Amino acid sequence: MILKKVNGKEPRMGEDCFIAENAVIVGDVQMGDQCSVWFNAVIRGDVHYIKIGNKVNVQDGAVIHATYQKSPTNIGNNVSIGHNAIVHGCTIHDNVLIGMGSIVMDDCVVESNSIIAAGAVVTQNTRVEAGSIYAGVPAKKVKDISQELISGEIDRIANNYVKYSGWFGEGDGIR
Repeated sequence: MILKKVNGKEPRMGEDCFIAENAVIVGDVQMGDQCSVWFNAVIRGDVHYIKIGNKVNVQDGAVIHATYQKSPTNIGNNVSIGHNAIVHGCTIHDNVLIGMGSIVMDDCVVESNSIIAAGAVVTQNTRVEAGSIYAGVPAKKVKDISQELISGEIDRIANNYVKYSGWFGEGDGIR
C-alpha cells in the first residue's frame, strides 16, 4: 500500500482498519474505526481534506478525491462505496450505499439512509433526500427506500465488509 505525506499532512487511520497492499491513501485523510480500503482504491487528500467515519468500506478501484481550496469530502458512518465508484468533493451522511461505478460530484449532499444506484451520476450541487434511491444519468429520485433495504442492503454490506477484512491476516495490509 502507499500511505504518503503531502504538504506536511499524512493519512490517519482509526482502530481495526484494513488497507489492501495496493491501495493508495495520500495527504489529509482521516479515517475512523473498522474501515476498509480495498485493492486499487485511491483516497487522495492532496488538494483538500477527506474525513471518513467509522465502518466505511471503499471497495476495489474506487476513487475518493476533492476540489482544490473549494470542496472537501466528508463521509459519515456505515457507508459502502462500491467498486469503481467516484466520490468527489461532496458530503455523504450515515448509512449510505454508493453503488458500483456511480459518480457523486462536487458539492452534492447524500443524506442518511439512501442508495445511489450502480452507474448513477449525481451531478454537482444535487441534494439526495434521506431515505431515497437515486438512479440514472443524471441521477434522479426513483423511489423511497424501505426499512428492508436499509437493513437488507445498506447495513448488510457494511457489516459484511468488516467481516471480509477480518479474513486478511497480518502482512495482508494494515490491521
